[in-house]
Amino acid sequence: MNKDQVKGKTKEVAGKVQEKVGEAVGSRQQQSEGLSNQAEGKAQKKVGDVKEIAKGNR
Repeated sequence: MNKDQVKGKTKEVAGKVQEKVGEAVGSRQQQSEGLSNQAEGKAQKKVGDVKEIAKGNR
């Protein structure tokens, strides 16, 4: 597991929490930011996955 995978997963989880908090308080902006963070986290995790695959093929 590399830094991108860890940071990506962390950002994804934090985004889920942010989205749920936004739902609880009725803030669409908070929900939107949470969804955005989830997407960024997933993308960063995928970058890390690709790096791991590339490292294993050397």
